[in-house]
Amino acid sequence: MRKVYYIYNPKTRTYDRIYPTVRQRVLSYLRRLFVGMGLGAGSFIVLLSLFGSPSEKDLRMENSRLLSQYNILSSRLDEAEEVMRRLQQRDDNLYRVIMQADPVAEDLRTATYRNTNRYEELMDMANSRLVVNTTRQMDVLARQIYIQSKSFDEVVDLCRQHDKMLECIPAIQPVANKNLKQTASGYGMRIDPIYKTVKFHAGMDFSANIGTPVYVTGNGTVRQAGWDGLYGNCIIVDHGFGYVTRYAHLNKMKVRVGQKVVRGEVIGEVGSTGKSTGPHLHYEVHVKGEIVNPVNYYFMDLSADDYDRMVEIAANHGKVFD
Repeated sequence: MRKVYYIYNPKTRTYDRIYPTVRQRVLSYLRRLFVGMGLGAGSFIVLLSLFGSPSEKDLRMENSRLLSQYNILSSRLDEAEEVMRRLQQRDDNLYRVIMQADPVAEDLRTATYRNTNRYEELMDMANSRLVVNTTRQMDVLARQIYIQSKSFDEVVDLCRQHDKMLECIPAIQPVANKNLKQTASGYGMRIDPIYKTVKFHAGMDFSANIGTPVYVTGNGTVRQAGWDGLYGNCIIVDHGFGYVTRYAHLNKMKVRVGQKVVRGEVIGEVGSTGKSTGPHLHYEVHVKGEIVNPVNYYFMDLSADDYDRMVEIAANHGKVFD
């Protein structure tokens, strides 16, 4: 109902009705309109701040879902990294040990991307730290998977060469010694027979008569056959796969440099040439450039009991001939 306005007239002592002008009516309508709009806008802002718009609500729900998915992904990446660590340990400590291969270098396994700007475009995203950490974790895992796959490729190649490698590994005694009586002295610190001082003996000595056959202990190629100072007449055989054997103080040599030899083949005769105090064979085994104890490389010649006896004999401080 429209409001009606009156004004008191003191002359007539009556109330006269007031009729507003058009301008006043317009201003009144505008005032009401603006007040209504203001109240509406204020109410809308209050409600928006309290409950949010439908689109904002959807965005918050979407962000919440994404955050949950990133947390789940990060947890699964942690599990995948643990599986990868177990694979790496098994590779280094089992597969590569069986194949007698060096473990993969630790710095190669743990290498990361050097490009510091790689994740710069992700820094402007919501929850950027979580996104960057998860992405970096995925990149590192992807690189580790690549390195591990290359390692397994190498192990597969080694498996294919395994039969050949077994033929080449030194695995028998270099002289006929079934009763082990020819074992004179083993690997380790011994008393020098000439200088009477304690020194390191880098191989094993086998006492035998001059002319006793000397056998190559694994397939390989003759790398040296000739006089070699204190070793006298000396033959060195490269078996490949990091294995090298030396046969010293020989009386005769029956092979030449470059010749292919097969395990059990006669390559020379026992003698007493070079720095030697009696007929014997000095035998050494080198693995990847390191001199090792030959007693561990007679496994095709000795039973378990014979091996124990050989270890016991080789460990004594018996007579050294060189």
